[in-house]
Amino acid sequence: MTARATLLGSAATVLLIGFSSAYAQETIELETVTVEGEGTADGQGTGVGQTNEQKGFVAKRSGGATKTNTPLIETPQSVSVVTSEQIKKQEVQTIRAATRYTAGVTPETTGGADTRCGGFNIRGFDSTANSTFVDGLRLPSTSVINFLCLDAYGAERVEILKGPSSVLYGQNGPGGLINYVTKKPTDAPFREVEIVGGSFGHIEGRYDLSGPLGENSPFGFRLTGTARSSENQVDYVKDDRFFIAPVLTWEPDAQTNLTISGNFQRDRAGWGLQFLPASGTVYSNNGRRIPNNRFLGEPEFDYYDTDMGTVGYQFSHEFNDTFTFRQNLRYAGLSHEEASIYGGGYIDEASGLLARNGGTGDVSLGTFAVDNQVQADFETGILNHTVLAGIDFRHTRYTDLITLAGADPINVFDPVYGSPITDFGTYYDNKVTQRQTGIYLQDQIKLDKLSLLLSGRYDWATTELSRPASPYLTAVDTEKDSGSFTGRVGLIYNFDNGIAPYVSYSESFLPPLDVGANGGLFEPEEGRQYEIGVKYEPVGWNTVLTASWFDITRDNVIRYDAVGGTFQPRQTGQIQSQGIELEAVSSLTESLNLRLAYTHLDAEITEDPDGGNEGRVPVTVPEHSASAWIDYTIHNDSIFDGVGAGFGVRYIGESYGNDANTFKVPSATVFDASLSYEKDNYKLSVNASNLFDKEYVASCGNDTFYCFYGEGRRVTGKATFNW
Repeated sequence: MTARATLLGSAATVLLIGFSSAYAQETIELETVTVEGEGTADGQGTGVGQTNEQKGFVAKRSGGATKTNTPLIETPQSVSVVTSEQIKKQEVQTIRAATRYTAGVTPETTGGADTRCGGFNIRGFDSTANSTFVDGLRLPSTSVINFLCLDAYGAERVEILKGPSSVLYGQNGPGGLINYVTKKPTDAPFREVEIVGGSFGHIEGRYDLSGPLGENSPFGFRLTGTARSSENQVDYVKDDRFFIAPVLTWEPDAQTNLTISGNFQRDRAGWGLQFLPASGTVYSNNGRRIPNNRFLGEPEFDYYDTDMGTVGYQFSHEFNDTFTFRQNLRYAGLSHEEASIYGGGYIDEASGLLARNGGTGDVSLGTFAVDNQVQADFETGILNHTVLAGIDFRHTRYTDLITLAGADPINVFDPVYGSPITDFGTYYDNKVTQRQTGIYLQDQIKLDKLSLLLSGRYDWATTELSRPASPYLTAVDTEKDSGSFTGRVGLIYNFDNGIAPYVSYSESFLPPLDVGANGGLFEPEEGRQYEIGVKYEPVGWNTVLTASWFDITRDNVIRYDAVGGTFQPRQTGQIQSQGIELEAVSSLTESLNLRLAYTHLDAEITEDPDGGNEGRVPVTVPEHSASAWIDYTIHNDSIFDGVGAGFGVRYIGESYGNDANTFKVPSATVFDASLSYEKDNYKLSVNASNLFDKEYVASCGNDTFYCFYGEGRRVTGKATFNW
């Protein structure tokens, strides 16, 4: 296995004789260097110059933004990265929670208790179903379920690419995409075991084992896993999980790499969404509030069970100094069953008597994707070129079988369970197949400190729907072809002092997998964005500052309306989102980490032929949001050596609770904190999110039965042993 020297935050052990400061700018002669840690052997590592370069909370490169290992300071696009160090320090339970301190992201509009992992917004647009990627390949969702529940412990990092990215990734939404980067084998042996316990009866064991398969072996491995037994903020809701992710790398020489990876996740959970009314949550009901642990279903009926897994490989070969070939291939499958009873609006608001709807779901999904790339690095006179040509293909097929059910009304302030369940029969049984092929070409042209990015792509997509008749819907057997060209152009200039202003234009294209109530297939959504920004990496500091302004227009927008106890998609027209993002990420020393973010969003429904809401603000979009996190660990010879503490604050601004904009969901400020002690190979830590147990509503979609509580206080203790 090719040896590499890699430094990665606290995961690395570094002995530098004569090295006076890890952050000194002057030239220093090193007598001995010993490195152990999470460098990888597959070209996708986290060390200096590698594709996923990161140190502490700060990422300097991303394979996702351009697919060409370009430094982020030379990329004319806003990209945020949540590193493995941040995931560990904040002890987040979900990928959504990992992005709480990221500018432009509103990750939990349906609340932290949502076992469906929905309500993930980027730049004012829901990105739950259409923008989830793993190692650069999209994992599409059905009308019922998505892949965003992937376990956070299995992620090396989480990348958020802001704005349309169809030119490289094909079908995705205009707000941006979230790329879950899986852990890869390390050059040196790495072993970690964690025991976790905390709120809601949470008990969990984790392991992360990695290294070469023998001395000088071209093979490396990694095996990551977790098993937990847990409940949820909401009464009678479980949140159990088993996750395992094996990886094998073969690197016969410095030019060739093959990484075979997979994962399997088994979730046995309950229905966390309760669909609460605004009366009793957003505002009081005769002086009463519905508690945030209130369960409106039936304990003997509700469940939410999912099995999902992926298997694939990443292959790369450098033919010479000019040409490199890469292929990324994956198959992903998902099987899901659910049953739920949930709130359906007041029958008698004064007494608190609430109607209830529900049903069952049976879902099966399989998706195959492959991305082939050829990269050429060459010069033409004074210009340096990095040209990327690619062709990708994806085939997705899923079935959604949904039945409707009902139960007796329930008093939200004094619930009594045990109602019989009435089965109303099949609502729909959709069978959807989609095939997508795309070809793309990108040229990164560099002239001294000026970089020009030019990209173009054409997509072909075919979507097929077959549905038998039901008591509620007519039979459908239809097919729709679509195609579109998308482009991107960007310009960035890198000054010697670390300042890099940029400007860009990009487009998105998304043939939806959603099916209308009448069985029609929708027109493709299209988006376009103008962005102006500036990045700053102070010389000699492990710090990145970013400021950006953007203007996104999304056409043929699909949104869901509540109709008769079901949620039906419709194509509403156009939504525009303008905004400003400010973000600062810093690991000033190995002891100090800092993350700051602010977002201003000005979203507007600009076309709504059927709803009549032109000029109004879409639901769930806060105008302002801000966050700040700081942690410090003492490293000296005192008795406090190894003691660490962290503190964070998150502000979620008020948002409208319906598209008519007749009421607002109030703003909320919550605090997070951590305490830790590390010595030798041991570390003990305690984390608390929503430290003061603030009870707040995350968002509403209407005032009748579409409001969701944010997660209350969660305290987690963790013991970690590395060797």
